[in-house]
Amino acid sequence: MKSLQLHKLAGIFLTVAMVGCTDLHEKVIDEVLGSNNSNPENAIAAAYGQMGDATFVDHGNVFGLQEYSTDEALLPTRGSDWGDGGVWRAVHEFTWGPDNSVLTNTWNNLNSGITKSLTAISSINNAQNFANKTLFLAEARGLLAFYTYHTLDLFGQAPYKNPFVANAPLEVKKADTAINGLIKEVEAILPDLANLKEQNTHNGRFTKQAAYALLADMYLNRAVFKDRYATTGFNFLEAAVDNNGTDMDKVIYYTSLLIDNPQFSLESNYFRNFDIDNAGRPELIFVVSQDVNTLRNSDNDFAYMTMERNQKPSPLNRGTNAVCTTPEFYATWNGKHDDPRFSRKYQYPDGTWFMNDGTDVSVPATSTVLQSTVPWFHFNRGLLAGQQYGPKLLNGGFEMTADNRIKVSMLYCEKNTSLPVDFTPELTFDNPAQAVFTQAQINRGVRVFKFEFDPERGSNSTSNVDIPLYRLGVIYCLRAEAYFRKSQSDLAMADINKLRTSRTREALYANAPGVAITSLDEQSLYNEIGYETYWEMYRRKQMIRFGKFDAAGTAKAASQPYRRIFPIPQSAMDASKAFTQNDKY
Repeated sequence: MKSLQLHKLAGIFLTVAMVGCTDLHEKVIDEVLGSNNSNPENAIAAAYGQMGDATFVDHGNVFGLQEYSTDEALLPTRGSDWGDGGVWRAVHEFTWGPDNSVLTNTWNNLNSGITKSLTAISSINNAQNFANKTLFLAEARGLLAFYTYHTLDLFGQAPYKNPFVANAPLEVKKADTAINGLIKEVEAILPDLANLKEQNTHNGRFTKQAAYALLADMYLNRAVFKDRYATTGFNFLEAAVDNNGTDMDKVIYYTSLLIDNPQFSLESNYFRNFDIDNAGRPELIFVVSQDVNTLRNSDNDFAYMTMERNQKPSPLNRGTNAVCTTPEFYATWNGKHDDPRFSRKYQYPDGTWFMNDGTDVSVPATSTVLQSTVPWFHFNRGLLAGQQYGPKLLNGGFEMTADNRIKVSMLYCEKNTSLPVDFTPELTFDNPAQAVFTQAQINRGVRVFKFEFDPERGSNSTSNVDIPLYRLGVIYCLRAEAYFRKSQSDLAMADINKLRTSRTREALYANAPGVAITSLDEQSLYNEIGYETYWEMYRRKQMIRFGKFDAAGTAKAASQPYRRIFPIPQSAMDASKAFTQNDKY
């Protein structure tokens, strides 16, 4: 494999040896790069590839900071597992510092995305006689904005080097002043971007529709970027960047462009958005394309991290007994367990339902892992609480019944074989301020099986699931919140009810649709957004906007506003004097 030296920005960007080359007419698929970055298709493939190289698909990157810092997820120490110097607990306990490796890895990967996007812009701009120059340049600029937005959101600062100027100096963008320019940049490239499915694009590409979603996201959070440490609320109704309406008017405008687009529609089966074969589904606007059969990295973390080690989708796979949700988030679902987004039972082709309630005896073995004869056991989806059931191993394979079906048994923890796999809503820590369980307590915590576990190749770490970055359900939530902040509660409730009633339960429950609500206040809107977007890297931003982020919770004391952003990693501070450490770090 040959390596490619990417631009260094004042010594703090990564020098990356990477794979990549692409046929953008079909799907961005990395192959082996040459010894330079002069090929614009290679360069833009590298920029896209960084999204799936941990940044937005690994639990310890953007997901970890956006979810583990909230009431939706935490990764406690479980017996001898997941101690790791306390780096995971620190994100939930709000005790992180500039030396926390989760922060450092996320910063490095986002910065690598910025670097590769700048390299792509420079390469494309300097290319001669390149037929796709205008389109590729717009996409590369869109990716730069996307990476920069997430870096500013999490860290308040982001490096930049003008790719159109030779030997341009390093600049450090600050969230409060850079957000306006970032919005203008994305609006400026709109005419040059392709509509989704035109010019051979797909939802793994930065299209006009991806730009609309990003603009809506930026406008919704612009008030936070401009006044991160506000103590009396945020000014969501500030005049928009172009002075044409307010921020919320812009959110409504851009989300409506997507909602009114007939090529997008809500899935009646909510979990279809997160299935192994979700590529190209009608709700997905912009995704990280994953494919275990290419050289591009793919990741199974969003499913793998939450399963117990003795929950085995195939005899070759297992979970890792790590991540769970908190009692606070689980309690918001009280009285709403019939919501189609809460859970869904799996039905095998012969009609057998996996009930997961102790009544199951067996399921058919006719479902097999892709391109093999290895039997595939399908766990239910959604939030799983209580005693869990499934197959056990016997002589390296699943234990089978006399009629060659997969036997279903009560499960016990792999690392404490006398402890039932009983996922309890309660998280009672011996020290309430520290998320640490003893070996006798490792089964605790409701688990989130939102993403389907991909058992292909017998790997626990790879997946074909495309990771949604923007999908139509999220867009409805953005618009509903914007309507609400404009005091148009009736329109906000209409969007929330569209989400509720478009989702249906499984055939076991007669495909019953979700039930509409009859009133909407700030707390119920907050809850409804959580029902739709949980486990999708939105919760931290939502909690900050709604004034919930600083509050005390499970294994988390009340915190100060400076914790709304993370510190610049110490390694970056040591490497360059360009950055100034964020307040109180």
